[in-house]
Amino acid sequence: MGLISRTVHDGGCHVLGVIPTALIPHEISGETVGEVKTVADMHERKAEMARQADAFIALPGGYGTMEELLEMITWSQLGIHEKPVGLLNVDGYYNSLLALFDKGVEEGFIKPTARHIVVSAPTAKELIERMEEYAPTHDCVAPRQSWEVEQLGYCSTASKHC
Repeated sequence: MGLISRTVHDGGCHVLGVIPTALIPHEISGETVGEVKTVADMHERKAEMARQADAFIALPGGYGTMEELLEMITWSQLGIHEKPVGLLNVDGYYNSLLALFDKGVEEGFIKPTARHIVVSAPTAKELIERMEEYAPTHDCVAPRQSWEVEQLGYCSTASKHC
């Protein structure tokens, strides 16, 4: 993430890192780039990122990346947000996960329209283009207004889709 943060910052864009206090000694080595916000725990981290983000992009990563990715997909499915969720599928890293989502549709666990919550592409340029074109097509489980989004730590304008 350091290289990406540096590149974005050097390009003149705002960089915000959100990190739980317990991870600071393990995750921050050397100079930080942009703004760093310290939070109490992982739930607060995800809520803060959701508040601040216009979209969500997962790069190839491990369990933490996948957990955060799946939560943002779930929040979209539930109607908590309408932001695009993208996978940068470098060298096919996420092919197996995308196949699992397709299997979920085939088996009836994921609605076909909900499968389109996830946008993927092999290059950053293609992914950004696809995410800019994203419009939710899935039915939300519940209207956004029915969620107690303040308790989730997530507040933004009311959803127009759900």
